[in-house]
Order: sequence, then structure tokens, then C-alpha cells
Amino acid sequence: MADVAALAELRGIDGNTLRAYADWVAAHAQTHLPFVAEIDGLVVGAAWLHVAQRVPGNGALERWYGDIQSVEVRAEYRNRGIGGALMAAILAEARARGLLHVTVHSGRRAVDFYLRNGFTQHRQILLWEPTHRPPS
Repeated sequence: MADVAALAELRGIDGNTLRAYADWVAAHAQTHLPFVAEIDGLVVGAAWLHVAQRVPGNGALERWYGDIQSVEVRAEYRNRGIGGALMAAILAEARARGLLHVTVHSGRRAVDFYLRNGFTQHRQILLWEPTHRPPS
């Protein structure tokens, strides 16, 4: 795996929480897979694939899906195909694992990036957040 300190630095995690971050990465190594882009030994981008299991269904005991998280490319290396290469690697891993689907929760600026990389928008995805209040 890539150097945890390099991944932390890319995420803006400083020395005060580096140990906790490293512990988290180690504890979640089976479910959170880092994909790293390096140029001349420098980590210039990273993305994570969270792999999780769904509740078994009739005749389908192994139902796994993925969620892409924390896609980041250093500003000075953007628009060079690094993000696309990270997506290609993640989606190849998803295919190899036989994942049912892969989701991503994108900020507005990145929606077109994900659409270019084969994602589609779905209206049936609903989101609940604890700050939302039901309509009266």
C-alpha cells in the first residue's frame, strides 16, 4: 500500500491526527481500498473504493457493492488524466470482484467527471441527513 503519510498529506491531514489516520487505514484495510497515482515517487492523486456486503437475497448470498470515496488529485497535476486513470483502476477492481454496482457521492463540480467515466445519475437514490426535517 502507498505510504500512509503521503495519503494523509494529500487529504490535508496533519501530524496531530496522522497516527489516528494510520490506525484507521490499517483497521479498514479489508473494506477501504486505496488507489494511488504517483509521478516520480510523488503521490499526486488517490481515490478509495469502499467495498461492502448487502443483505443476502433469495439465491444470492454474496451481494457486494462499492462506493468511491475521497478522490483527490493535487491541483498542479489536474487535467492530465490522473483522475480518469484512478477511476479506470477502481472500476477494473470492481469488475474483478463482481460488485453489483458502484456509487459515488459527488460534489457539483465533479458530476461531469463521473459521467465521463461511465456513471449515470439515478433518481431513486435518496438521502437522509440528521439535519433534515420532514415536511409538515
